[in-house]
Amino acid sequence: MSNRFPAVTWPPRDEAIERSVSRLLADGSWAHYTGVATEELLASLLAFFGSSFVGLCSSGTIGVEIALRSVQVDADDEVILAAYDFPGNFRAVEQIGATPVLVDLAANSHGLDPQCVEDAIGPRTRAVIATHLHGQIAPLESLIEICHRRGLALIEDACQVPGARWNSRRLGTIGDVGVISFGGSKLLTAGRGGAILTNDENIYQRSRIFCDRGNDAFPLSQLQAAVLPPQIDKLDARNSLRQKRVRLLIERLRATTDLMIPIDPDVESAFYKLPLILDGGEAQRSHFIAALNEQGIDIGEGFRGFGLRSARRCRKIGTLSNSQAQSERTCLLHHPVLLADELVIEELSRRIAAALIRSNSAE
Repeated sequence: MSNRFPAVTWPPRDEAIERSVSRLLADGSWAHYTGVATEELLASLLAFFGSSFVGLCSSGTIGVEIALRSVQVDADDEVILAAYDFPGNFRAVEQIGATPVLVDLAANSHGLDPQCVEDAIGPRTRAVIATHLHGQIAPLESLIEICHRRGLALIEDACQVPGARWNSRRLGTIGDVGVISFGGSKLLTAGRGGAILTNDENIYQRSRIFCDRGNDAFPLSQLQAAVLPPQIDKLDARNSLRQKRVRLLIERLRATTDLMIPIDPDVESAFYKLPLILDGGEAQRSHFIAALNEQGIDIGEGFRGFGLRSARRCRKIGTLSNSQAQSERTCLLHHPVLLADELVIEELSRRIAAALIRSNSAE
């Protein structure tokens, strides 16, 4: 193998996708607002996720806002979310006029700390956003109990983990409403787009009312819809292969000091970004990422987090120290390489270990 790491493209070429798009081009229905492609996608999503209702939209980001509005979050309400999360979730809460309430992550995790959620609940709290980040599943059992007991809506951001399961149920279908994404690099991709999932007819109807401005204000096009059912058909098999590759990588890096992969290899998750947590700070991370990027390995930093945002924009609970630490230590390996063969993963593990040694020397 050369020093340059072999490129793994995403999405791969797929004849089923080409046939689906060609059909729309041939009959001119690609220009229709809705039609056979959107109908087939809705049927495919309903069957795959097992939810009662699915609503298509233009992105996972707007999907979170739609979800918030559908559970009747209003201006002056509060919404609890992790201080380390996708930036669009913070902005979605602000867009409604509600106040984000930031709570910490559990130690050595990218999931909400349930005790911090409990401590954050106040008279204005209306909902909790539980994001399944970096292949890790939010602590749903505790969050469901808290939300039911305190009368709060639970919104699942499952944009990074389509197809993952918890207690045999697909993530995104367990809370009151869930969100998935079809963004350009996601495990299900249409370039852009998203969907909300719910088993509550009232939530679904409120979501449609919000989106209806004479026509759908946040649409997914026929062309976008056409490329997704063939990917859904292959999603479980691809997720299973990624899981096997993650297990192999964890095993090969088990003895590597100063690095942690906070993944339970036995949990049936999905991996859009695989987290590698360094013991050092941001300087070590910069050297580590640079060493791997030089070889063509697609790895980058995690989210910056919200801990430093102004108190005028949010309410903060506690020190948020775990969230701050993860914002400084998290590296994210992009998923396409996880579809490569075992020899590529073996080589990847060696290069990660070597880059870690190099980054330690550079500090």
